[in-house]
Amino acid sequence: MAETGRIRVARDKAELVKSLTSADGGTGPFQTFADVIVFAAALGVKYKKRVPLGEISKREPSPIPQEQFIVRGYDTVINLLGLIETEDIGILSFHDGNNNEKRNHIFEEYANGGLEVLEIEIRGAVDYSDRILLFLNSDRFKDDFEGENYDLRRFRP
Repeated sequence: MAETGRIRVARDKAELVKSLTSADGGTGPFQTFADVIVFAAALGVKYKKRVPLGEISKREPSPIPQEQFIVRGYDTVINLLGLIETEDIGILSFHDGNNNEKRNHIFEEYANGGLEVLEIEIRGAVDYSDRILLFLNSDRFKDDFEGENYDLRRFRP
């Protein structure tokens, strides 16, 4: 189960998470590990990909204090995922000490799934920001081009 008050990252995704941040001179599109994890969790939900963590990263990033998520307002995402996944409003109760761990566990697994999606999408990219934008835009405009046939013959001289 989740480490109390901390959000964990799977060991096999630790390098990816580090490479996506701009901390310590990095060129990633996100400022903090918390930003990466929340983005990844949103992707995990979008693609319905919830993946158990397996072995946990102990260093860089070590389990991230939940306060980093609360300060940025990301605790709302954690709470909503817990509520949606369990379909039990009781998961939001602070009276049961286990609820926080359950919500964090659900959030961690969706983030891990989202990191798997990101891993595939940015493979071989030099600039992660550009690749992520392309990925998001291609998904965003996918419906605009479905079913349309383009006749490239009109461009011939």
